[in-house]
Amino acid sequence: MVVALLLLLAAPADRPAANATAAAAPALFASESLLYTLNWPTGLSLGEGRMRATHDGGEWRFELGLDASLPGFEITDSFRSTAAGEFCSTEFVKQSVHGPRRASETTTYDSETGIATRETANGGGKSEMRFSGCARDALAYLYFLRHELAHGRIPAPQTVYFGAPYTVKVGYGGEQSIRVGDKPYTADRVIASFKGPASSSTFEMFFARDAARTLLLVRVPFSLGTFSMELAR
Repeated sequence: MVVALLLLLAAPADRPAANATAAAAPALFASESLLYTLNWPTGLSLGEGRMRATHDGGEWRFELGLDASLPGFEITDSFRSTAAGEFCSTEFVKQSVHGPRRASETTTYDSETGIATRETANGGGKSEMRFSGCARDALAYLYFLRHELAHGRIPAPQTVYFGAPYTVKVGYGGEQSIRVGDKPYTADRVIASFKGPASSSTFEMFFARDAARTLLLVRVPFSLGTFSMELAR
């Protein structure tokens, strides 16, 4: 739900202003654990999400777990990203349980050869993709986006990897007052869009105006309505 991002690049005058504490953003989410609720379009809870970030010895480790509660049908997704430098991916692990279907795959990124190797568990196969410069998986990109927002910048359109490569664009949608739980926030709205080999979508994210640009709310439209992921703590 969170890991596919984008839309139009904002004009410089529309970009969120940097603040005096922006430089501290990496340190603030270098040891971070956040809990989210996943909600139906009606507002009823569908499940929960957990995000975790740590930073040690120049290496980032990011985790995202999603658990949805449906009668007789288990939905569990787990994503783990390891990145270095400017949030450049070195490994991305994706595991999922959707009812009787189980899947697991690992993608490693070799910056020297510019080759990303994707391996699927249980004999599912192995494939390679070429990249140039800094490759970012979807989870590393989310934290890179927060870092850039904290410094008053909107990332340029770029390729983001989530199994296949996706073209990702983000644009600043302005300041907006929202309620998350029972608490009001003044948030920065970011409109995101992605386009891949077989899918494309646009959705919106709301980030707190704290130094770390904490993700407060995500709204994703589907045929059944707009689902959301909302900060619980």
